[in-house]
Amino acid sequence: MSLYQSPIHHLHQRRMQGEITTQEIVESCIQRIEDTEDQINSFLTLTLDQALEQAKKIDQKILNKDDIHPLAGMPIAIKDVFSTKGIATTCGSKYLKDYVPPFESTVSEKLNTLGYSLLGKTNMDEFAMGSSTENSAFKVTKNPYNLDHVPGGSSGGSAAAVASGQALAAMGTDTGGSVRQPAAFTGIVGLKPTYGRVSRWGLVAYASSFDQAGPMTQDVTDTAILLEAVSGFDNRDATSLQVDVPNYSEYLNQPITGLKIGIIKDLDLSACDEEVKTIYFQNLDVLKSNGAEITEIEIPNIKDAIAAYYIIAPCEASSNLGRYDGVRYGLRSKEIDSLKALYEGSREAGFGKEVKLRILLGTFALSAGYYDAYYIKAQKLQNLLRSQFHKAFKTVDAIALPATPTAAFKIGEMTNDPLQMYLNDVFTISANLAGIPGISIPGGFTRDQLPVGFQLLAGHLNEGKIIQIAYNLESSLNLIKPSLAI
Repeated sequence: MSLYQSPIHHLHQRRMQGEITTQEIVESCIQRIEDTEDQINSFLTLTLDQALEQAKKIDQKILNKDDIHPLAGMPIAIKDVFSTKGIATTCGSKYLKDYVPPFESTVSEKLNTLGYSLLGKTNMDEFAMGSSTENSAFKVTKNPYNLDHVPGGSSGGSAAAVASGQALAAMGTDTGGSVRQPAAFTGIVGLKPTYGRVSRWGLVAYASSFDQAGPMTQDVTDTAILLEAVSGFDNRDATSLQVDVPNYSEYLNQPITGLKIGIIKDLDLSACDEEVKTIYFQNLDVLKSNGAEITEIEIPNIKDAIAAYYIIAPCEASSNLGRYDGVRYGLRSKEIDSLKALYEGSREAGFGKEVKLRILLGTFALSAGYYDAYYIKAQKLQNLLRSQFHKAFKTVDAIALPATPTAAFKIGEMTNDPLQMYLNDVFTISANLAGIPGISIPGGFTRDQLPVGFQLLAGHLNEGKIIQIAYNLESSLNLIKPSLAI
């Protein structure tokens, strides 16, 4: 088995025993990128020389018997929505095609401090608005299991990089499911932390009250390691929570006997493919056989979550994207005969179709005469949903849901049907509205050998609980993944 096919914690153990070097690990991923990137399109910017130099530095530290973190020198990719000092940050948009930030995001800063090897910045739906990575202004990322299918979105580049072995792990962002949905589509683990658990400083905003950075890895153990590394209070982020960060690895290997896992009564599974439903219920049976108690709960307004999200998120996008005016940074229209023409020309040339659509939706919902009818009602529904989840978590330790209604769909299949595209997030959006953590792990594969995700949600700041249950299920399933398309 090639080094790029192993999780970080296994490789770290081997290098500390002198079996392999960090340089060999990084070279394995670099070779994999060189062999596959022209077909998968995971990356927008590559920093391979930088990654290799960092690996050599870590190997010297190991020779010196210095203490190093498991992530030190490990080849990791970052979604191109995190500001990286001196490295292009485009957010998948023509508007920021030439933008190079003068500062570092907190997430990448923390990883830099630990000495990780940055392989590059991954492709994404423009400004994180999409569920397929087809909305990138630069390229369409392919699913490594079938190159005719999407990898999900908006963190599709990160998901494809990890699933294909181009990177051992990656950071993504989850606004309405953009870590968990692509993780499900590509057969990897993706976790959205509690809102405020990971700093948003330097994360280019889409919807500020929902955006949250999360790890995307080969297995649950690596997720625990990476989540702990990037979590923590940051006084530069007003929404960052001033709470201690647990040792998430301590939740691994803990039994789940007696834990209560809720399934939502009357959850509408009509949109689910039969294979997705079958895998969902099979995984519930595994958890039950491992000692968990499966119990019905009520979240009456979960059916309304997607409607509330697609009002609030575009409203926040309309506000956040107002900063792109052609004046301060980013694309600047050459047609400048007035300030209005500068704004219009820059935004027309810089923004893609989906971004314009969401700006228009948000601006409409915030406009006089519609603000109370749409935005305020959506916020009231959000508060109601939060209270319903809070009540549910008084009786259960976690809630189980499918991650997505289907396996990965074909490229181009939904591009002309925005509503159908939005419905891909039907099972993930509620976690963002409620601000609670959620994880997707591989639950099985369809007859066509496409991955299907299994999702767990937990109460506020209870990431450890879903890591505990997810690890238990992962260990029990011990899935043998089918061969990749490349």
